[in-house]
Amino acid sequence: MKTRHIVEGYSFVSIWIIGFFLFMAVPLGRSLFYTFNDLKPTRDGLVATFVGLRNYRQAFTTDIHFVPLLTETMKDIVTNVPLILIFAMFSAILLNRHTFGRTFFRGVFFLPVIIASGEALRKLLQQGAANLPIFADWGLFRQLSNFIPEVVLMPLLEYADSLTLVMWDSGVQILIFLAALQTISPSLYEAAKIDGATSWEIFWKITFPMLIPMIFVNTLFTIVNSFTNPDNGIMNHLLHTVFVSNDYDYGSTIGWLYFIFIFLVLGIVFLVFRRGMASNNN
Repeated sequence: MKTRHIVEGYSFVSIWIIGFFLFMAVPLGRSLFYTFNDLKPTRDGLVATFVGLRNYRQAFTTDIHFVPLLTETMKDIVTNVPLILIFAMFSAILLNRHTFGRTFFRGVFFLPVIIASGEALRKLLQQGAANLPIFADWGLFRQLSNFIPEVVLMPLLEYADSLTLVMWDSGVQILIFLAALQTISPSLYEAAKIDGATSWEIFWKITFPMLIPMIFVNTLFTIVNSFTNPDNGIMNHLLHTVFVSNDYDYGSTIGWLYFIFIFLVLGIVFLVFRRGMASNNN
């Protein structure tokens, strides 16, 4: 049985492994080679001159945009990822109920994944579609500043103004949470209600613990999706360096540094959830 599960697992990922070695391995290795060289375009193509770690030093000492953009990206992830996960979880709980039109509403929540992506998302962001006009038209900051300190009010309004992007980025997470909710046996809820458990207790004792593996999956997905978002400052800086400035060696360096940074963040998240799930199982 164990061998069968191993074979089944590798058969599922074999297509990706074959595609990686056919289409991604060589460009990935070449981009790593570029990071240690100075590339000059000639009639015969790019000529590489070994410069060691010069490009890496340039990213942290000469480039005035890389570190601030990296810090801003990390700040956005720390604030947006929890909002997306919380919104997706409770939306999935509501959409999992047997109510009229739930199939329609499931499609509505998933629709932005298809429409608001790539260049379409970039155009919508440029036109201000992601900002809620109520905060500017009604002057809420000026009215609420009389009652709430600006240090507290400013972050709250920023989070509220990002609700549109949170809803747009929650489609896949809602779908994953819905799939997880439908695997929970109804007998668990029936037994809890017979024992007199409230809805609040049922959520924290049954629903939430059963969703922890999917919370882990959604956290990884949301972090990667945020890191590769078209509105991401580092991604725009990388694309501008490679396709506008034609600085292939330094562009490759930014890409590899960004990859290492993402890898470290995902590693920390993996360790945190691994300990949490281990303690939950115990």
